[in-house]
Amino acid sequence: MILILNISKIDDVFSLILNHAFSPIAASGGFSGALVAQAIRYGIIRGVFSNEAGLGSTPIAHAAAKTESPISQGFISMSGVFFDTIVICSMTAFVILLFPNAWTSGENSSALTSLAFNLGMPGIGKHIVTLSLVVFAYSTIIGWSYYGEKCIQYIFGYSAGLPYRWIYCVFVALGALFGVNLVWNLSDILNASMAIPNLIALLALSSSIVRGVKR
Repeated sequence: MILILNISKIDDVFSLILNHAFSPIAASGGFSGALVAQAIRYGIIRGVFSNEAGLGSTPIAHAAAKTESPISQGFISMSGVFFDTIVICSMTAFVILLFPNAWTSGENSSALTSLAFNLGMPGIGKHIVTLSLVVFAYSTIIGWSYYGEKCIQYIFGYSAGLPYRWIYCVFVALGALFGVNLVWNLSDILNASMAIPNLIALLALSSSIVRGVKR
């Protein structure tokens, strides 16, 4: 709705993105001091955190699907990456960039998004972001709990699932108490720890994937 109401400014948003993507000059305010290399680095890290592409986590859920073709299920899994990154994340970025008072305010993370949405829809925008965060956070907690439990059960057996759930709940509570920077750094390290062996496995299995796609 915000993008539709400000459709005439979308060209300016694209110009802003392209100018700063290919210019060594960092934006002011909230992005002050950020070099292009850092912007790319954090963009990739946050993108992976958002869509989990290459981590090997979502295949755990898709493996439970009742299908005769793993290739078709793989295409369904890929669609999730598209909608999450290209649609949702891009729309969020566009809303933020529509309002210079937001992205030059010095805010970041969810506070920046909330500010931008509230500028686009005064009074109700921040509540929409809050509700979305609650829903997304809850679904993420449930999703990662399932992934971890299946991995633990694969290694230690089915009975290890219940102790894992208790430990998982403890860390969810601790995560709410730790500093944001510490949580982000831990997430980045652990995501990389998953991505490296998974990407090696993907390369090793690439010939099998190609044969499956050609069938």
